[in-house]
Formats: sequence, structure tokens, C-alpha cells
Amino acid sequence: MSEPRWLTPGEAEIWAAYRRLCRDLQRAQDQQLQQDSGISAADYALLAPLSETEGGVLRARELGAEVDWERSRLSHQISRMEKRGLVVREACEDDARGSMVRLTQKGRETIEAAAPGHVEIVRQLFFDPLDTDEMKTLGGFLGRIVSAVEGVEGRA
Repeated sequence: MSEPRWLTPGEAEIWAAYRRLCRDLQRAQDQQLQQDSGISAADYALLAPLSETEGGVLRARELGAEVDWERSRLSHQISRMEKRGLVVREACEDDARGSMVRLTQKGRETIEAAAPGHVEIVRQLFFDPLDTDEMKTLGGFLGRIVSAVEGVEGRA
């Protein structure tokens, strides 16, 4: 087995900064959603794609793929949201084993109320610190990293 390619001190510093960024950005978004809208990041993660579909409905399997959650986690989150009247589960017409998740009127009102504050915190913390050229550069970097990650996942 070959020797591991250890991170250089500079690489280790960048990696640590990236990990802090992910943690702190997620925490800031979670706090903003809870304070301003009374919903969790998990609620938002499901409400957003539902609100963007025709009729506010998606097959549960498609919704799970959209947020990259396992079936159990998705099912538990949908159950919590059903109890609060944000979504309903419906039978899938073409597959008796499948189910559809539909955004309720309350769910639509909730996501529409939460979206402006959410986008503002994303803009404030992620985009505003960068100028136009830096955003283009960052977009290029992220695109290359995503491609590398997807390449590894495709081989797994």
C-alpha cells in the first residue's frame, strides 16, 4: 500500500476553514429559519422542492432523491410535517407501494413566508462578501469539486 498523501499545512488550514464554513453557515441558516419562520432546516429542505413543482406534489421517492435522504429519515420528517399541517401523503395512482407528498395551503404559506429571510441570510453570508469576479471564480472551483465528487460517487 502506498504512503498516504497527507495534507500540507496550507491545505489543512483551507480544509479546516471549509469545514468551519459549512458548520457555521448551516447553523446560521437553521437559526434564521427557526427565529423568523418557526420551521427547521429539514422542513425547509422538503417545502422548497415541493413549492417549485406543478401542483406542489412529488412522489416520496423523488423528494427523497432531491434532498438525498434515506427513506426512513424522509418518512419521519414527513410525518412530523403532516402533524403540523404542512404536507399530506397521498396514494400513488400508478404504484400501490409508492406515495405522493403534497404541499398543503399552510405549507405553501409557510415556505412563502420563510423564503425571503432564508435567501437574505444566504446572500448576506455567502454572496455579499464576494465581488463579481470572485463569485465567478468560486463557481468554477465549486463546479470542478462537484464533478470530482460525483466521479467518485459514480464509481462507488
